[in-house]
Amino acid sequence: MLSTYTYPKFAYRRPAELDRAGAVDRHPVIVVGAGPIGLAAAIDLAQQGQRVLLLDDDDTVSVGSRGLCYAKRALEVLDRLGCGDPVVDKGVTWNVGRTFFGNDEVFRFNLLPDEDHHRPGMVNLQQYYLEEFLVRRAEQLPNLELRWKHKVTAVAPDGRGARLQVETADGAYALDTDWLVVADGARSPIRRLLGLDIDGKVFQDRFLIADVVMKADFPAERWFWFDPPFHPGQSVLLHREADNVWRIDFQLGWDADPEEEKKPERVTPRIRAMLGPQHEFDLEWVSVYTFQCRRMQRFRHGRVLFVGDAAHQVSPFGARGANSGLQDTDNLAWKLLLVMRGLAPESLLDSYSDERVAAADENLMNSTRSTDFITPKSEVSKDFRNAVLTLAREHGFARGLVNSGRLSVPAHLGRSALNTPDADAFAGTMGPGAPLVDAPVRCEGRNGWLLGHTGDAFVLLLFARSPGDVDAATLAALRALADAPIAVQARLVVGEDDAGAATPAGCRVLLDTKGLAAARLDAQPGTAYLLRPDQHVAARWRRFDAARVRAAVARATCNA
Repeated sequence: MLSTYTYPKFAYRRPAELDRAGAVDRHPVIVVGAGPIGLAAAIDLAQQGQRVLLLDDDDTVSVGSRGLCYAKRALEVLDRLGCGDPVVDKGVTWNVGRTFFGNDEVFRFNLLPDEDHHRPGMVNLQQYYLEEFLVRRAEQLPNLELRWKHKVTAVAPDGRGARLQVETADGAYALDTDWLVVADGARSPIRRLLGLDIDGKVFQDRFLIADVVMKADFPAERWFWFDPPFHPGQSVLLHREADNVWRIDFQLGWDADPEEEKKPERVTPRIRAMLGPQHEFDLEWVSVYTFQCRRMQRFRHGRVLFVGDAAHQVSPFGARGANSGLQDTDNLAWKLLLVMRGLAPESLLDSYSDERVAAADENLMNSTRSTDFITPKSEVSKDFRNAVLTLAREHGFARGLVNSGRLSVPAHLGRSALNTPDADAFAGTMGPGAPLVDAPVRCEGRNGWLLGHTGDAFVLLLFARSPGDVDAATLAALRALADAPIAVQARLVVGEDDAGAATPAGCRVLLDTKGLAAARLDAQPGTAYLLRPDQHVAARWRRFDAARVRAAVARATCNA
């Protein structure tokens, strides 16, 4: 157990099914796996009114820091789930990363060079804290039932869903479900039970993770060394975590014995050589891992849907694992809800697989490139890498080639079939498929953020000079959109706070306090942006037209 964290124990409860011989209860949706991704999926569905059963074969949170770095987009998803504040408050915020070759700094980056964003570029927080925050949020939702120490041992899909066999300390029982969301991790027992393949590459290198407790005045930055004097010929990564814990990753090489390398008598000298005699430290957690870049061919198999590491795995450098998994659930939940409510065809869930497979391929490509740079596979590749690092000391062109892990960025779904292509000219990056960029706004006298007024529904951002500039016909059209079976909620984004104008009925007025919402979206009075429930842009126009909005909603929900 860790010295800085007390592990919670979640209560096992005897299932009522065991007291009703032969009874098989049917659930609308079951999620398997109470790691961060399974919890996020269950919370997302439950807080929008859907009854959810979540099963996990353990009764506590994960051991060790594991998924450590949570990127801005993941934090924005966690905001929507009601967990963003505790993660940011407890975690270590950082934006700057530095890369060294030997003792020399050769590259530096800033994940968020612009100001006026609600969330930072990255927050470091041990995975067990994130899981605990998510569990506490899940426990607040009356229509979300968590069953701890309930192990799924068999899955039999059919056209209506699937039957699960579940094992407990008191005996086994069966459950039926209309939809099964699989979030049971990289080794995914359910994936194996169903005989589904996961294809890709395992890289022949090993890395040691050591979490150490120490008080040090190193800044909250990401530091990465190639060939440092304290670990010659290999690479090292240093991150700060909560509770004065520091994460250190040592490259070991493929021939290293994982069990031997985890022993304190092997780990401690490595850390002492790195930190020097002036820093006292205690080992908190140690693990050895290999790089893997793999994914399933498809993430949807009938009414069985795979998310997170169960669907795809990437190497840790780049922080693309948990961040990508949270974007999986963000993409899936609203689509599944529409299908379950009879407002969209099941084919909408094919778009979940299509969009997230494309995002996984981007992550796999970047992770593979990072891994090839960090762990060259030949002497020629190593000579090239070292030449790049040497040149980067003095020459700017070479710094762009340095690759110690291309860090997680949000998926831009520019090729999605759900997008309505632009018919008007726009500048910038907020085209159809892009995740909405944040900006400070004021609503009803309170300062807030643009993203805080979107999500969980289709939202239309309509830009105007002031509330009084919106005519009666437009207001009537916005009200009709809000009353449609798939409702579109209006947000009127204004540049001037017209105190004398009444708030238009059915609209939420957002004052663009610094003009950044309009600037970042290349918007002018009359511009309209249609956002999906996951805050990705579905369509945009220079002039509002209700018929165009309805057509774009139909396209984004496979109702066209």
